Amino acid sequence: MSLFVASLNSGSNGNCYYIASNSEAILIDAGISCRETERRLRRLGLTMQNVRAIFITHEHSDHIYGLPSINKKYRIPIYISTKTLLKAQLKGVEAYNFNPYEPIRVGDLTIRAFPVPHDAQDPHNFIVSNKAVNVGVFTDIGNITEHVIHNFEQCHAAFLESNYDIQLLNAGSYPIALKNRIRDGFGHLSNLQAAKLFVDHRPPYMSHLFLSHLSRNNNSTEIVRNLFNSLTRGTEIVIASRYKETKLYAINANGAGKKEPYRGIVAPVQLDLF
Repeated sequence: MSLFVASLNSGSNGNCYYIASNSEAILIDAGISCRETERRLRRLGLTMQNVRAIFITHEHSDHIYGLPSINKKYRIPIYISTKTLLKAQLKGVEAYNFNPYEPIRVGDLTIRAFPVPHDAQDPHNFIVSNKAVNVGVFTDIGNITEHVIHNFEQCHAAFLESNYDIQLLNAGSYPIALKNRIRDGFGHLSNLQAAKLFVDHRPPYMSHLFLSHLSRNNNSTEIVRNLFNSLTRGTEIVIASRYKETKLYAINANGAGKKEPYRGIVAPVQLDLF
């Protein structure tokens, strides 16, 4: 049984990740507008109609910008910690609290949250599972913790933050306070921190790594790709763009095995996903 995943957008201009089985889908974060979310799903041959829930990592605007408009149109249940909900001042949403490591079932998907260090009120990341496959979202993480390692080691695929190149950040024009915020342990992971997590804790069955939340000013796809392509060990490296969606990928329990076609609810014109 495969899970099907895509990044709809990844970066400081908005974050949104699609994870689905053949019968249900969820979004992790809703940082782009409702219209743009619909447009990008439609280009993948998908639709909001099978999105059963939205899970929110934290209250920063690049993770919740699209929530009001999506909620107004679709009334999709939103899973968000109480502290994050209060900080975000979201009103009129169907919101449900979650607790770390407490499983939440959405159809045949199981979602577990785990705490991460970030400069937000109550930040969490998520593992999404069916009976056979685990997909993790690891973004907006200040440093590598035991929670991060424990969950990364279980993943058949992961969205992993690779936010900045340390030399570009140090030499760049950001004020020193902002540089310190990014690198002080409660900001973002550098390319080298992400690479170390991957090298040290990649499970042998991890088939895909989606490098995410790349900084526009302090990183580049070329730097990230060159670094990780030398470390792949059979894992396919995908750069999640800040400007467009990725392809829809099938993640199965056997790693890079036979690709299962997506049979979920689709838009009127389904694209060739593989």
